[in-house]
Amino acid sequence: MKIEQNKVVAVAYCLTVEGKVIDQSPEGQPLEYIHGTHMMIAGFEKGLEGHEPGDKFSIVVSPEEGYGTVNPQLRFDIPKSSFVVGGVLREDLLKIGTIVPMFNSTGHVVQGTVAEVKEETVTMDFNHQLAGKTLNFDVEVVSVRDATKKELDEGLHGEYLPLEEEEEHHCCHGKGGCHKHDGEEGHHCHKHDGEDGECCQKDSGECCHKGEHDCCSKK
Repeated sequence: MKIEQNKVVAVAYCLTVEGKVIDQSPEGQPLEYIHGTHMMIAGFEKGLEGHEPGDKFSIVVSPEEGYGTVNPQLRFDIPKSSFVVGGVLREDLLKIGTIVPMFNSTGHVVQGTVAEVKEETVTMDFNHQLAGKTLNFDVEVVSVRDATKKELDEGLHGEYLPLEEEEEHHCCHGKGGCHKHDGEEGHHCHKHDGEDGECCQKDSGECCHKGEHDCCSKK
């Protein structure tokens, strides 16, 4: 059976970038995905198209078909006070190259990299870490099968199902500030002078800044 639209594909892979191994599937645990449903980057899927179990080959993915080119508009200056948790500035986060998981305004987690630490602000880069990079994959197709209706409707691992309302995403919702789930303690909001929005902070270690880019840092 060949790899094509709506096939469940299992593939072992090793990814190298600029001669360094960046990622690889664990021994005996191939990556599984539904082909043609945008679960993988475009260049990776294109390179697998038409192959069968047992095939071993290499795929070279350009930035345009990988994680995109570097976009300078995805760099934002965030007030250093947004990294204050429990009254203490998280100095451990404020190091060049540190990756800080953050929530955006829709409640999704994004990876921000500390690009520059200034006196009053921190420049965060929200480009993917592999943006602008050529990706080199060595792959082996392990298996190919038809996806079930349930998998097509819900995703291979349930990723198409709606998120639970109780999910712990504490972030800003426009000018309305932040919300709090029933029974939770330790939330407070304040507004930075001159900014159109509010910053919400949770004492247990989450905070977010509402400005040109919404984000919530998490321990």
